[in-house]
Amino acid sequence: MPAARGVKRTASKSSAATASTGPKNKKKRGAIQLEIPSAPKKRGRVLTCGQGDVGQLGLGEDVVETSKFKHVAALGDKIVDACAGGMHTVALDSDGKVWTFGCNDEGALGRATNNERDEGTPRPVPLPRAAVAVAAGDSHSAALLDDGDVYAWGAFRDSHGSMGLVVRGREGKSCREPVKVDIGEHAVAIASGGDHLVILSTTGAVYTMGCGEQGQLGRLSQRSASRDARQGFSALLVPSKVMLKAGAARVWAGHHATFALDATHGKLFAWGLNNYGQLGITGEKRKTALFSPTECDAFGGGGDWTRVAAGQHHSLALDDSGRVHAIGRCEYGRLGLGADSGDAETPTAVPRLSGKRCVSIAAGTCNSFAVTDTGEVLAWGMGSEGQLGTGASADAPEPTAAVVVGGRTPVHISAGGQHTVLLVVDPSAPKESSPAPEAEEQEEKVETEEPEREKERPRKRQRKQEQDEEISSTSSQPAHRDDKVEKKVNGKDKVDAPMDVDDTETETDKQQDKEDDDTKTDEHSNKDTETENTESDKDTMDTKPDTIDTSSQDTASEKNDDVDMDKEVNGTPEDKVETKTVDGLIQSDNALTTSA
Repeated sequence: MPAARGVKRTASKSSAATASTGPKNKKKRGAIQLEIPSAPKKRGRVLTCGQGDVGQLGLGEDVVETSKFKHVAALGDKIVDACAGGMHTVALDSDGKVWTFGCNDEGALGRATNNERDEGTPRPVPLPRAAVAVAAGDSHSAALLDDGDVYAWGAFRDSHGSMGLVVRGREGKSCREPVKVDIGEHAVAIASGGDHLVILSTTGAVYTMGCGEQGQLGRLSQRSASRDARQGFSALLVPSKVMLKAGAARVWAGHHATFALDATHGKLFAWGLNNYGQLGITGEKRKTALFSPTECDAFGGGGDWTRVAAGQHHSLALDDSGRVHAIGRCEYGRLGLGADSGDAETPTAVPRLSGKRCVSIAAGTCNSFAVTDTGEVLAWGMGSEGQLGTGASADAPEPTAAVVVGGRTPVHISAGGQHTVLLVVDPSAPKESSPAPEAEEQEEKVETEEPEREKERPRKRQRKQEQDEEISSTSSQPAHRDDKVEKKVNGKDKVDAPMDVDDTETETDKQQDKEDDDTKTDEHSNKDTETENTESDKDTMDTKPDTIDTSSQDTASEKNDDVDMDKEVNGTPEDKVETKTVDGLIQSDNALTTSA
């Protein structure tokens, strides 16, 4: 990867972490050396609940919403990991195959689909090797392979709409099939936020790519973290290193934020949106967007934190004794501290989980989940879509037991946009009895029975954007939900005040301003073909927004055919998949690596 100009900064901060075991840390003469992990060993079934109108539940066309966890029979009994994206689901089986189902508007499934029935049926993603971990965001997915390579597919989104996954020419383009994300070294872990991807390497380096408008990339200034900046998409979609002095041992990502566990001292660092103090960073930097790694002073040090899960305006942290702590915004009961509680400025132990040892946690947009070592599933927060799995479509201000039937033990949970994914195992079952997923045969049987029925559904990405725009308000007042539609989107809150940004100007920034002025004439001459709306958007980006908390979702006028790929590529059989790299798709004069 070519060297490039970068912004040098002091150290600062960063449903989703994967369920696989974390990389092992071997120190060689003081240097960090992490090992590529193996896939989880426990095999089981996938259960889903919540909203399934675009097939993200994998339960068939007749089940578009359920408030109880139901078995995804098409995946069989050999799944070792599963995660929920914004409107799709990704699962990993014991053979290293990756299975996807749900919305495929922007290629988040990583495979060709012909209709909605095909999207809602679990099918494998063509990858060159076996995978050991998976991750999913709003419109993208990723897999870590057993040789340390990372493959991703789909698209990231910002406040303007789709920004693509890779750079082609000077524009960002979506990928409807997996492409290799080249970081120049082997990877040991991946994590997906809403619209950004985080990669941890064997040397403890953290690489990020995607949307950076709220600082979630941790390596660009606010001015440079936009598609309208001088470097454009190349600064965002080319994975580049975050400046962390001691390196990282673990990484996690949430909607608009990234967390990293210091590899040397066990301290927690974070960067991204902190408008409710959800990153555990206090003082002057509370209620700001942080664009570089900052130590989470509210969490303290000592290496006690084993897992972190971040929602839109709140975070959960699991300590080494299995206790769950919550911090951030309180609306809809997402903190689990009770109906009368306010926002939490410091990590607060969830009272109802006292005495329970939790092994898995997850944070959705406005809800939270925990799985105990005894297999109990507890959920709290927004439940208007039935995504809590409690059997009701109501909010829960405190942890409430979910309905899980079948006699199997839950071991891992993941929260998506409006649905939840649960992995359950049968400890007594012999390892030999693991029937393979039967998605393709099931699909053939269904297609021979009757022609596909036409269903009138709201446009997929538009519907989710409308919901998320109303949920993403920065107001601290709960919304009133008077009718069925408002109940599902949880009414729009008011914006109280503009948010500050922790983004101190450096000498490098001043030099960049000078370069921007010198090239301003050339840039305007190259944009004669742009529409008046595009110029208006750029003017808007030059002005500090009233709030940094954008939902990074699709605009209502965005059309899915903007990112269509060639049918020949989508139809390439698994054994003929051509390995593609991000670097190979980027012109050399556009690539950028930030360094310090």
